[in-house]
Amino acid sequence: MEGILNILKPPGMTSHDVVNFVRRLTGEAKVGHTGTLDPEAAGILPVCLGKATRVISFLRNDKEYRTEVTFGAKTSTHDSFGEVFSECDASHLTLEMVEKALTNFRGIITQVPPMTSARHYQGKKLYQLARKGEIVTRQPKQVTIYQLNIVRDQDLRTAHPRLLLDVVCTEGTYIRTLCNDLGESLGCGAYMSFLLRTRAGLFTLSNALTIENLFFLVNNNCLDNVLMPINEALSHLPVVEPKEGEAVKVIREGRTLQENEVKKLPAPLTPGQIVRLTSLNRLVAIARVEVKVESYRFRPIRVLV
Repeated sequence: MEGILNILKPPGMTSHDVVNFVRRLTGEAKVGHTGTLDPEAAGILPVCLGKATRVISFLRNDKEYRTEVTFGAKTSTHDSFGEVFSECDASHLTLEMVEKALTNFRGIITQVPPMTSARHYQGKKLYQLARKGEIVTRQPKQVTIYQLNIVRDQDLRTAHPRLLLDVVCTEGTYIRTLCNDLGESLGCGAYMSFLLRTRAGLFTLSNALTIENLFFLVNNNCLDNVLMPINEALSHLPVVEPKEGEAVKVIREGRTLQENEVKKLPAPLTPGQIVRLTSLNRLVAIARVEVKVESYRFRPIRVLV
């Protein structure tokens, strides 16, 4: 069994819980998710099975979220599950003030990973240290916010107004940190009070599978029908078509493919670019483009046949 399941993770399950569930349900040993989603959050969690686990790092990694921000308080975890340690009256906030503040969070921004994240520090995950009451210095990281839009407001002119936001961002963006930093910039504090991941790369809510759906599909031997093929999941990568026969053998052996062994090339490629090597519409390998003496070469980095 190989391919990718578009799973709608319910609140209360960790991403690892979902992986273990799929492993037990399908009997497939090789199972992995494409990016951690907070246990309390719901939303899209693509889960790879079989050979698909070998291409996780090459999948489209942009994410889309709908989140609620509550102003006028700060919590220890930057979300509604933490301890409130500071409160103030945010009834002075207006949509115009928030919109002006949001302009500073679009584009490339810097975030400090929260202590509740799965980021590693000296061999341990930050949340593991946080559970022990430890707080360590974290290095800031750059992320990109492609879109950040207000969907609607609620309880404006009260002490704790709320806003619903849609966020499109790069992988590794901490939405709880975004909410906290927005509150800091407005001088009143804020925390994330709701989070739903609505898209992860190609995978959206429109055809996501619930845990109950998965039970039904497995019991009726229909799970293969909803697995996204690896080649389709990598459709954002250009296709290079090797000649049949010896050229395909070269790839299978992990050797570098020369340009004269290629039947079809896409538009001009750049050194270091990642491409798909396909034969008869079948994905053979993922390769990195090299250029030598004005000639392309393709070095396999994942052989899949």
